Amino acid sequence: MSDIEGGRVFREAWIAGVLKHFPGEPKPSYITPWEDTPDWERAAAGAVFDQVAQLLVLSDGNAARLSREQKSRYVATAWTAQMFKHFGDPKPAYVADWPDLPRWQQETDADIFEAVESATA
Repeated sequence: MSDIEGGRVFREAWIAGVLKHFPGEPKPSYITPWEDTPDWERAAAGAVFDQVAQLLVLSDGNAARLSREQKSRYVATAWTAQMFKHFGDPKPAYVADWPDLPRWQQETDADIFEAVESATA
């Protein structure tokens, strides 16, 4: 799967997760369609998709056995690394540690991992 296709899978899973888990009305930027997503964010989404896909490959698919929390932590950590890559001095909220993320975001990150599982199965 190309970086663009993988990034799109990531973004679609993010939007679906936000719509499912976010309490109330999400910010428009949280549900911006792929076509309107900034280039840096598309690149980050593709990179995190690739990292999850590689984890699945390198574990012979056994990464699918991780708990939802472990899946979520993996996505959150990979995303944080991308924030450091794309922003020299990112806002603290962009690089918050997993326990400090809101519950809706933790759940959405787990959903993203599982979307990558499905897309690469």
